[in-house]
Amino acid sequence: MRGALYATAVLNALGAATFLPASDGLRAIGGLPADAHPLYLATLSSILLLFGVAYLWSAVTGRADRQFLAVAAAGKLLFFGVLAGYALAGAVPPSVALSGAPDLVLGLAFAGFLASTRVRA
Repeated sequence: MRGALYATAVLNALGAATFLPASDGLRAIGGLPADAHPLYLATLSSILLLFGVAYLWSAVTGRADRQFLAVAAAGKLLFFGVLAGYALAGAVPPSVALSGAPDLVLGLAFAGFLASTRVRA
């Protein structure tokens, strides 16, 4: 699980850089729409960075709260679902959905870990 948390921290840092308002080039390379308002881009970038730091902290300390991992799993799977949905609707190129494949894999890893380590209430 620690490796998945480190990988997720890196992935989120890359995502945060991609969604910085000044990163038009990175978004263009990824096939993402270029016409987003800077406020929305900065907000998304900040949230990605915040979660990236939380993933890194969990990896470094070797402690990840189950609730945090549940939010991580849901967030990663939802993000991939949004990308795939827009790609299937033809709003973005299919490559955009493929770029979310690491989120799908990590979301499934977090969900699988949670399912395999059930605790009693």
